[in-house]
Amino acid sequence: MTSTIPQLQIHGVNDLRLDTLPAPVCGDDDVVVQVRQCGICGSDLGFLSMGGLRGDEPTPIGHELWGLVSEAGANVSSVIPGQRVVVQPLIHDNNIGNGGSEGGFSPYLLVRGVAQSPDSLLPLPDTLPDAYGALVEPLSVAQHGANRVTAQAQDKAVIFGAGPIGLSILLVLQYRGLENIIVVDLSEARLTAARSLGAVALSANDPDLLPKLIECHGSSSFFGMPMPASSVYFEATGARSVFERIVDISGPGSRVCLTGVHKEKATLDLIMLLAKEISIISAMGYDVEFPQVIEMLQSGRFDPTVLVTHHFPLSQVTQAFEMARDSEQAIKVMIDCQA
Repeated sequence: MTSTIPQLQIHGVNDLRLDTLPAPVCGDDDVVVQVRQCGICGSDLGFLSMGGLRGDEPTPIGHELWGLVSEAGANVSSVIPGQRVVVQPLIHDNNIGNGGSEGGFSPYLLVRGVAQSPDSLLPLPDTLPDAYGALVEPLSVAQHGANRVTAQAQDKAVIFGAGPIGLSILLVLQYRGLENIIVVDLSEARLTAARSLGAVALSANDPDLLPKLIECHGSSSFFGMPMPASSVYFEATGARSVFERIVDISGPGSRVCLTGVHKEKATLDLIMLLAKEISIISAMGYDVEFPQVIEMLQSGRFDPTVLVTHHFPLSQVTQAFEMARDSEQAIKVMIDCQA
């Protein structure tokens, strides 16, 4: 390892820079990971538009990653140098790439407190390809949402948003045995991707969206009015109007999982919410989902790399972020942090 490394940081609103910083120093309780791949998350784009999360300090970003253990502190016994690992960025209050002092868009990453919190690094099983590693994190977000609403095979699901998280939710629900899953989006390219994965893909602009939901999932009656019999909805866009629309069209007793990150207050008709007995359940991050997702991937029942549309070297990370903003071309943009 050289004495300095490149580190991607936010310096202000839409001000993204690949800075040169001192290489990480491994403490007795810590691990230094040689980052191989790190995916661009929608929250990374959100942090950039906000100007960061650390006030006047630059914000290092990147939290969807895997790599090799480069160095392990004297007190660390859970992993060894050379081992492939997936980084759980939120354990031990590290908040890697989420307002903490480290970020994954760099060749080397310091993961603090592994001796006290060994679950912050999970071995990537030998049977799984390298390309699966950086996808464990977004799949864990999807799995957490499915866990929060206790999605089961008999559910009829509608996913609003066919971005990386929406399509990850689709894969997770299919793994759980759900059928006739509907995905709604504005982007025809993303709807095509959802359709290729086996979803019923519908345009959010379709004036017949409501009757098409009823056609696919059946009808439930609400004071004599026909409403979709869909039992669970996932909001994965972060758009206030979409969340409000879901609450409006959802039928009696349905569950709404809020996974999109919203920056505006929503207006809800509480009388209708009360009368329909809708459950609104939020899902942010993950808790126990990393091991669950790794087990799912080991089943071989789906290939998450279908979500990856573009690869860039770290040296071209600013171009990669521009591509990630283009919903007509990109779904998941992956960065090679060793190039």
